[in-house]
Amino acid sequence: MAWKDDEFIRGSEGQGYGGPSMEEVLGNVQEKIRRWGGKRVLFILLAIIIGIWLASGTYMVGPGEMGVVRQFGKIVDQTDPGLRYRFPWPIQTHDVVHLARVRRAEVGLRTDPYTGKVRPEPKEALMLTGDENIVDAQLFVQYVVKDPSLFLFRVRSAEAVLKSSAEVALRSVVGRNTIDFTMTEGRVIVQDEVKKYLQSLLDEYQTGLMVTEARLLVVDPPEEVKDAFHDVVRAWEDRERVMREAEGYREDLIPKAKGEAVQMLRAAEAYKEQRVIRAQGDAGKFLDVLRAYRKGKEVTRERLYLETLEKILPGKEKYILPPEGGNSVLKWLPLKDGVTLKEKEGKIKEKEGKKE
Repeated sequence: MAWKDDEFIRGSEGQGYGGPSMEEVLGNVQEKIRRWGGKRVLFILLAIIIGIWLASGTYMVGPGEMGVVRQFGKIVDQTDPGLRYRFPWPIQTHDVVHLARVRRAEVGLRTDPYTGKVRPEPKEALMLTGDENIVDAQLFVQYVVKDPSLFLFRVRSAEAVLKSSAEVALRSVVGRNTIDFTMTEGRVIVQDEVKKYLQSLLDEYQTGLMVTEARLLVVDPPEEVKDAFHDVVRAWEDRERVMREAEGYREDLIPKAKGEAVQMLRAAEAYKEQRVIRAQGDAGKFLDVLRAYRKGKEVTRERLYLETLEKILPGKEKYILPPEGGNSVLKWLPLKDGVTLKEKEGKIKEKEGKKE
């Protein structure tokens, strides 16, 4: 039913028009409600209220998030990302937890989220080692939520529990090791032990958190003795470097020595084979000479004698005379002018053959 304009306009004769007063407006509204009927208006208002109440059960779960639905305070469902619906309050309520977001905690330091400046916290950082020395250790922890139900409802503040547990784990692991081990070669081992111990505490407390990384940012002695400890660390590093160089030299020298040994063995084997073959050749040669000697002993003996003289006295003038009263073929044999014994012997035999 439309409102009439003249119902909201008043004026008096001889005067200008003006706006309606508040009392008149309320009166007109009440009059219209009486005309429509009070029950109908009440039903429409109730329908609108119920519609808004039912629509309040719609909620959104974003990527990497998980929704937890509670019915009268009891967990009844966990929902994946997307547009979801639950019964409106007070029947059901929901909480959304971001599972993919990597959270962080710091022990022994504080980082300003706006400027990024790091401020040390000596009360958390200073602790005793196993050999009763004081060390300044700063720990950085990254973690994610693995169970949203435990994270929301098992402990009052899961992140505060994680920070306290990280400090407990760090102090416990550092207290079981010496300061030298923690500062030098054992630093990675200490990190792994802190991570495992921290995760066991979080599981025991049922926080629903999972540690992804635990890293020691600083492991130093107190400021008063820091320089002396750094000198010790540098000396240890120099020792390790020299040891590595010695091991490298050894690894380079041993294969060379083994190669030279193998080479010497092969050379000895080759020399042995050469000597054996040469000895076999000499033996064969001796046997050939022996067979020739047995065929003509005198001639062979004289030939060997002459060849031996030629080897002993090379390049010298030699005169070979037959024994006194002997009937030798070599009456007088001058060996000179670079003529070999074989050639001169052949010439002498040739001359004697002509005389005959």
